[in-house]
Amino acid sequence: MHVITVCGMGFGTSLMLLMNIQEIGRKYGFEITGEAVDLGSYKGKPCDFIAASSEIVRQIISDKPVVAIDNLLNKKEVENKISPYLKK
Repeated sequence: MHVITVCGMGFGTSLMLLMNIQEIGRKYGFEITGEAVDLGSYKGKPCDFIAASSEIVRQIISDKPVVAIDNLLNKKEVENKISPYLKK
């Protein structure tokens, strides 16, 4: 499974989110690879889903599922929002 995490201005927030998603994936028995990118770099990258903060998710246009996270520091919220995509 491959995930793209997006943040508005750099890589710090998206990298933190990716690491949390990978940790959650291991909990469910999935190996998750991914890429942390800025808003201008996600287009055209292959992935199973995209995860980003709620503030910028409206700016992401993709044919893949886009998961909006309200509080990127809340691992339980991240888990609740991405777990449906891990079961597919």
